[in-house]
Amino acid sequence: MSRAPSKVRPFSFSLRDLAVSAGIFLCAAILCFLLRMADSSEGFAAPVFVLAVLLISRFTTGYLYGVLASVLSVVAINYIFTYPYWAFNFTLSGYPLTFLTLLGVSLLTCTMTTKIKEQERMRAESEKEKMRANLLRSVSHDIRTPLTSIVGATSAVLETPGLSEEEKRAFLEDAREEAQWLIRLVENLLSITRIGDDSTQIVKQEEAAEEILGEAARKFRKRFPRIRVAVSVPDELLLVPMDAILIEQVLGNLLENAAIHGETTTQIDLSVRREGREAVFSVRDNGRGIPARELPRLFDGTLGHSETPSGDGKRNMGLGLSVCMAIVRAHGGAMQARNLSGGAEFIFRLPLSEKESVTS
Repeated sequence: MSRAPSKVRPFSFSLRDLAVSAGIFLCAAILCFLLRMADSSEGFAAPVFVLAVLLISRFTTGYLYGVLASVLSVVAINYIFTYPYWAFNFTLSGYPLTFLTLLGVSLLTCTMTTKIKEQERMRAESEKEKMRANLLRSVSHDIRTPLTSIVGATSAVLETPGLSEEEKRAFLEDAREEAQWLIRLVENLLSITRIGDDSTQIVKQEEAAEEILGEAARKFRKRFPRIRVAVSVPDELLLVPMDAILIEQVLGNLLENAAIHGETTTQIDLSVRREGREAVFSVRDNGRGIPARELPRLFDGTLGHSETPSGDGKRNMGLGLSVCMAIVRAHGGAMQARNLSGGAEFIFRLPLSEKESVTS
């Protein structure tokens, strides 16, 4: 059940907004002092404080700080930056107009900013709902199919007399393969649920990229021993801020996708490298590549069962890749896919820590 987008309270208090407002207002006052020292003429204070009110209204939430900035700006212009200095003079011509102008700028900017933030929040909620809908559509079929196969295989072993040991083993291997795929599906479901929960934050720690790649390759080799996996890492230790379990799941999904949907895949190259302020992970295979019609929709979870090349319905790569994209985005990264002359390549980028970026 989805939650309605939270409303922006017009006059909510926030220490962060207070600090932002105080900083901008102080900068405006310092700038006016400097301008007055450089030029004895008046008239520069009003435009500076109009800009300050505009910035405060833009970068704070609600109307409280914009309105306060308008009032304080009028007071500062009258008391500090208009002759006689350090004294109020309410007989100045245009004084009411200055106040009304600043107040109007504040209210207009606050209203526009509040609407923009509300639209962004609604758009984010809509994207989450789309992900949930795609997930439910995929799961409704994906779970039923392998469970049916498992029940059929185990029933055949238990209820069919006269089966040879080889036949029993074949049925049990089929059941194990379906169970392993179900485990992967459940992991994807848990990850989407975790990422879609606003109360849950991804906890990132600096992890050695080569260890994550090695563990993902080790698990993949156990499931697909006939496919060669070459792991390539930089000579120096590359520490990447990440949730190690989630990124390992991304690599596992991509490796499994290359093995199953590549169809003719016999070799997979798994690598990571540093490019500026990013760590670039790559999964490259020598399979059949990605159909051109599927490339634009690889990561949105909309690929239907009938569109998957295996034709069995349960090997839907749309769900796994949409999970990969969600995890990478939650880490502040980006993902893309492309066809090669022989095979396909999936690349995702994760931002490095400030320490790692400086040494690059």
